[in-house]
Amino acid sequence: MKKIKKGDIVGRKSYGKDILFTVEKIIQRKNQQPIAILKGLIIRIEADALLDDLVIMEEKQIQTNMRSLEEKLADKMKQYDIFPKQRSKIFGRSFLKSENRGEENGKILHLDGDKRYSDKSVKCYKKLGLNAIVRNIPENRQEYVVLDLLNRYKPDVLVITGHDGMIKNGTAFNDIYNYRNSKYFINTVKEAKRWVHQTGKDLVIFAGACQSYYEALVAAGANFASSPARVLIDFMDPLIVAEKVATTEDYKYITINDIADELRDGTRGISGIGAKGKRYTRTKISDV
Repeated sequence: MKKIKKGDIVGRKSYGKDILFTVEKIIQRKNQQPIAILKGLIIRIEADALLDDLVIMEEKQIQTNMRSLEEKLADKMKQYDIFPKQRSKIFGRSFLKSENRGEENGKILHLDGDKRYSDKSVKCYKKLGLNAIVRNIPENRQEYVVLDLLNRYKPDVLVITGHDGMIKNGTAFNDIYNYRNSKYFINTVKEAKRWVHQTGKDLVIFAGACQSYYEALVAAGANFASSPARVLIDFMDPLIVAEKVATTEDYKYITINDIADELRDGTRGISGIGAKGKRYTRTKISDV
């Protein structure tokens, strides 16, 4: 049997290889089997497993999963390619000289604990024509850098995500120590809300990943968060929420019901208190 190493794409035999994971690191333990820390390939979940429970996936299975992700991205793009001129007006940031007024979408700052997802997010936002800054920041570092990034970019929408998961799935829902990264997301939300109080900025926050401590994230100040039913969310879910907020007019209020049909598991995966849209109509000062 091939030795499993960091970077391998694997499945868990005990779970029927239902989710594909990348091996993030391997922890050696004295007088015990090594444990692998795993991150979902297209699902925002973090888990661990004994090496004996892992099997390296065949290239065909990996490509099938990656095609699934690419198809989701392509489907999302199609809705903006039907009327390119209208899309330019809605999503473009520059004002045409023949117009007296221009519409400008909200700016997005996206912190993602996964490098692969960060790179995918950059491409996705760019295809959507959105003004988004994406930074690959490990979940446990996000709370320490968010204030500097907020001061630098002054966004309208903040996405705080990466990987998460319950250590004892299905139990101890109210125990913060039963979540792999929720405590870091919660602390980052609190730091962002501190910035809001200091600046008076109306910032819309999405926070969480797979099985995250939803109630605590909302209590900390997130407008939208995962995961009410402690289910999995996929790569696209945080981007869908951010895009909806950034491109909805500022006089409209967005509820989770406006977004649910586009999400992997609807309101079971993501919910929240809602927020006002962040697409502004601005009066043009000059034709320069």
